[in-house]
Amino acid sequence: MKFYYGIDHLTVDKVLAIANGSLQAEIPTEALERINSCRAMVEKMASSDRAVYGINTGFGPLCDVQISAAETSQLQENLLMTHAVGVGDPIDASLSKIMMICKVHALCKGYSGIRLEVIERILYFIHNDLLPVVPCQGSVGASGDLAPLSHLFLPLLGEGEFWQNEQIIPAKKILEQHGLSPIKLAAKEGLALINGTQFILAHAIIGLDKMNYLLDLADVAGAMSIEGYRGSASPFKEALHEIRPFKGNLHVAKRMRRLFKDSENITSHETCERVQDPYSMRCIPQVHGASRNAYDHLEELVEIEMNSVTDNPIVLSETEAISGGNFHGQPLAMVLDYVSIAAAELGNISDRRCYLLLEGKYGLPRLLTEAGGLNSGYMIPQYTTAALVTENKSLCFPPSADSIPTSLGQEDHVSMGSISGRQFNQILGNLEKILAIELMYATQAMEFRRPHTFSDILEDNFKLIRSKVAKLENDRILKDDINAMIELVRTRSIHTQTS
Repeated sequence: MKFYYGIDHLTVDKVLAIANGSLQAEIPTEALERINSCRAMVEKMASSDRAVYGINTGFGPLCDVQISAAETSQLQENLLMTHAVGVGDPIDASLSKIMMICKVHALCKGYSGIRLEVIERILYFIHNDLLPVVPCQGSVGASGDLAPLSHLFLPLLGEGEFWQNEQIIPAKKILEQHGLSPIKLAAKEGLALINGTQFILAHAIIGLDKMNYLLDLADVAGAMSIEGYRGSASPFKEALHEIRPFKGNLHVAKRMRRLFKDSENITSHETCERVQDPYSMRCIPQVHGASRNAYDHLEELVEIEMNSVTDNPIVLSETEAISGGNFHGQPLAMVLDYVSIAAAELGNISDRRCYLLLEGKYGLPRLLTEAGGLNSGYMIPQYTTAALVTENKSLCFPPSADSIPTSLGQEDHVSMGSISGRQFNQILGNLEKILAIELMYATQAMEFRRPHTFSDILEDNFKLIRSKVAKLENDRILKDDINAMIELVRTRSIHTQTS
């Protein structure tokens, strides 16, 4: 199976498959024809007397300055060099690769006017894991992700840096190792490379992939906490959710029913005197479901963006190159902020379940230890979840609600979507830790419900967790236990599938 750039429909799974090498991708004949045709249009415009933005003019506030044909190449190279002003730690190399994959797909649509040889050089970087070093800060997400994309493509010119075995190496040296000469950019090509939303998009793609697992994991953690708390399964009945049929709610309620299937522990207390559980237990479909609805919205918009052309100007014909706003990151920025709240809420409700398991109710010992007093038991890890939850709340400030004009007012409204994407992934990183601690708590609580058994999925997870973290009898250093749980989460070892 192959993926054809510029023609096939790109999805999150396909991007990741291309990135990890499990899906081969190439440029088909149809896309080649579009690329070459559009390039011919650009060359015709570049040689004309008519001013066409970005092709034979300056950029931003200098758009009224016409550039001669002889200066065109230098103009485009100056663009990359002057816009490579990113700061901060480098992004993960995997993000650089995803950015290049998404950029190639957009360029192969045939509206950007870039030469085939430039695209082929980017493909060479992808296929040979030549991954540019890109600082994480500096994009305002409006004329696209100008600074990150400039750093991403400086190596085409023999400038910038590549990763090599986790070391940062000058691009010129790596090109020499591969027998490659720097490329001389032509008209429009610098703009085609650095205008676009690929930095925002790559963060959204990575975040979607991670959140997809964490949504399922949150359901599992909630189910295990309910089992440990000896809570009720009745709030998850199908009939209840059919009369308020939000898609996410229905999905989560169905998963919870499966997670409790054939549980002796659940059926053992069906006739007890308790009337209801706290919200963090019984409202899991409503809260987790709302987060799923937000996830679905982001996935929908990301898929549109992955298959769009987001540079500028867009070349529509031999006489028409429109300087529009397809590079503006607002369509992703706003929903990234929304999904950041959704991810943070998964951690918020998880922390509350952790707290409930410590209270010492319904047959559980206080702090989940039978030797309290001398031992603090599991008192303190909940401090950690509380700190992480508050950190996530602070990261929920929506960057897309802010805008600082740039480029002497020419770019007078910007999306700040790059910050939204980075915050989204920071929140998900904290969520991994919160859910890891809840799973540790829930497993300890489930110990006190033996000899009753649980569903096959929860039993499997109980055994897996116990293979890494022993039952807490007396106080010990819990840092190692927490790190072991975080590793189970990050490696996606906890079983989450219910079908």
